[in-house]
Amino acid sequence: MRTSLARVSVVLAVMLSPYGFAAAAEAQASTAWRAEASGATAELRGLSVVSDTVVWASGAKGTVLRTIDGARWQVLQVAGAEQLDFRDIHAIDARSALVMSAGPGALSRIYRTDDGGASWRLLATNQFAEGFWDAMAFWDADNGIVFGDPVNGKFQVYVTADGGASCRLGDGKGLEALDKEGAFAASGTCLSVAGSRDAWIVTGGAQSSRVFHSADRGASWRASTLPIPAGAAARGAFSVGFANPRVGMAAGGDYKEPALAAVNGARTDDGGASWAAATILPAGYMSVVMPVPGAPASFVAAGLAGSGYSLDGGRTWTVLDRIPINTVGFASASAGWAVGPKGLLMKYTGAALVQRK
Repeated sequence: MRTSLARVSVVLAVMLSPYGFAAAAEAQASTAWRAEASGATAELRGLSVVSDTVVWASGAKGTVLRTIDGARWQVLQVAGAEQLDFRDIHAIDARSALVMSAGPGALSRIYRTDDGGASWRLLATNQFAEGFWDAMAFWDADNGIVFGDPVNGKFQVYVTADGGASCRLGDGKGLEALDKEGAFAASGTCLSVAGSRDAWIVTGGAQSSRVFHSADRGASWRASTLPIPAGAAARGAFSVGFANPRVGMAAGGDYKEPALAAVNGARTDDGGASWAAATILPAGYMSVVMPVPGAPASFVAAGLAGSGYSLDGGRTWTVLDRIPINTVGFASASAGWAVGPKGLLMKYTGAALVQRK
């Protein structure tokens, strides 16, 4: 969504507020996250965790980061993309990754590397001047989906079966947008996939937030209403994540009011056919919710309000801390990372996120 580009100034305001100073101080003493040297100063929003040693991240000013040992990070630059904002990244392994920029029209692009970031090739550019790509996701190394804001009244969905080398625009069946409805490119997670064919999209901005579900790799979609409040350009559902094709979570809020105490989550046990309101802790704006691999009932959520976790499928939540974060990703119940404002990079150091017996 275009309004999410204004988010940079909002982050600065939060970081300069008493709330922001408290979070910065807490970052020094956090037992859940340990600050890592990223080597970058740009806002980081994209994160793709391949394993407990291979992780890629992305952000503003054409920034890409990579580690292949889980500790030392390399700052990479995509040639010709210095002015682009890489809101999402999908890594296949230590050498291959795709990165997506978000912006109006041709500023929405996808690049790919197969040599560890030494070189990049441009795969796709949004051909619609009014278009704005928000996220991408892949079921496997070849099959994936790219999602963007409405063009001619319908959300854009592209599918690829060759690792992004070619992308086909769908007909938008079931993707008709409400007035003022859009998605948020805040963390690359307003789109999520699970299994081999299921995909979900969450939106905001309109009178209600919604979730769209496809069971056929993006060929057709069905929309449902979410209990997360919307009704304003900065408010709604920002992220969706599924532990499996049935158990999932959505998260959101209002990025202009990050401490607003309102319903900021929703959970489902039936693949998204029905959703129940969930209060994610800490209360406030959440830009990402992620399942934890290897822990079927565990989720982590994060945003400007801080981060929290659930070990029971999103029914109850525990605060991790209040450090402002843009997105998180985990390789296992004990190996995870987070990125955020001003090159923020952190490694998870808390207890394993799995139900204790």
